Amino acid sequence: MFGVAATQQRMQFPDLILTQTPAEFWVNGEIKAYPANCAVLYPPHQKIMYRACSDQYVNDWVRFLSDESYVLETALPLGTPIPLPDPGYCHQLFQLLATENFLSCDYRELSIDYLFRIMFNKLLEASQSAVNTLHYQDLLDLRKSINHNPGQEWSVTVMADCVHLSPGYLQSLYKTTFGISCMEDVIQSRIRLAKERLIHGQSRISDISELCGYRNVEHFSRQFRQMVGCTPRAYRKSVTSHS
Repeated sequence: MFGVAATQQRMQFPDLILTQTPAEFWVNGEIKAYPANCAVLYPPHQKIMYRACSDQYVNDWVRFLSDESYVLETALPLGTPIPLPDPGYCHQLFQLLATENFLSCDYRELSIDYLFRIMFNKLLEASQSAVNTLHYQDLLDLRKSINHNPGQEWSVTVMADCVHLSPGYLQSLYKTTFGISCMEDVIQSRIRLAKERLIHGQSRISDISELCGYRNVEHFSRQFRQMVGCTPRAYRKSVTSHS
């Protein structure tokens, strides 16, 4: 089922906003300024706070009800503005939605569903291209921190806090951006540092384990073997024997 909800109905419906002028939005606990022509999808019951950046504010807005999977299971970031590469097209979709909502024809609900499917496809395309403009630098800085400090107590929650994203959204963006999950990147950085220390220097394996962020040597040795194919001790022996 899909339908556009009347404004007097309760806040149990998602909200979709398309800005036509610059605006400030409450995102991740703070007010941030965003340019014109952004889309924001708010789930039911989420706090909605936004205001104009100038004397004029214009937007397209709709509150709707849907049990369609492409809405309920969307990969769109919730509550975060997404820059639209083709705002005119999305504005036309809004106009068509408004027209269909006030018509009393046999295919009204089906037409609304089709229009919303097109809208969500366009928003997904926009969100994927927006990774580079909205979050790429933050993700790049996070990856640099991981590579430079692999021994830090990294977790998905810690990393998500660093870039002010939800843990689930961070994992999706990180994998899309770098082709590897954030925790896999942490593990690879730790093993890379361990190999360097095993090759260069005489540190004890327990000290190397601690340096690389492992709480116990057994876990370190097991993960090292999974990644390299041999234990840290065997790796050091094989490398030094050929030097």
